[in-house]
Amino acid sequence: MIKEWATVVSWQNGEALLKCDVKTSCNGCASRSGCGTRVLNKLGPQTEHFLTVTSDKPLMAGQKVELGIAEKSLLTSAVIVYMLPLAGLFIFAGLFQWLFGTDIAAMSGALLGGIGGFLMARIFSHRFSQRDNWQPVILSVALGPDALRVETSTPPLNHP
Repeated sequence: MIKEWATVVSWQNGEALLKCDVKTSCNGCASRSGCGTRVLNKLGPQTEHFLTVTSDKPLMAGQKVELGIAEKSLLTSAVIVYMLPLAGLFIFAGLFQWLFGTDIAAMSGALLGGIGGFLMARIFSHRFSQRDNWQPVILSVALGPDALRVETSTPPLNHP
């Protein structure tokens, strides 16, 4: 089970609107001063992801909840999103190269196969997203907006 914390934005009629912040590990990396990935992360938009999750328990805005999603569904969706366009690209590039024997034909086949694989990935991901076992679930609810800090803090050590 993959777990992540989210903040409740609103709760109505058994559905909670949650906000998940995008996290990068750049702040804890030793080579962050000369890293190109850190520069690209700063240039891109600081996005927040919103999602709707069913919840029988009433939730308050600002509360922290722990979400969980099955590893199998996450890995399968990654394979669909990345591998179908890539497979389409290679298969159609090879097929067009074999049929027509030119590099232009191979590039055209690669373009068509990549776009076709992307469209297939969209269709498959939409179908799989309707399944209940592919939906994130609320595993635990923190007591209030500051509960994470209280739960994760450790008491200071007393030395004689």
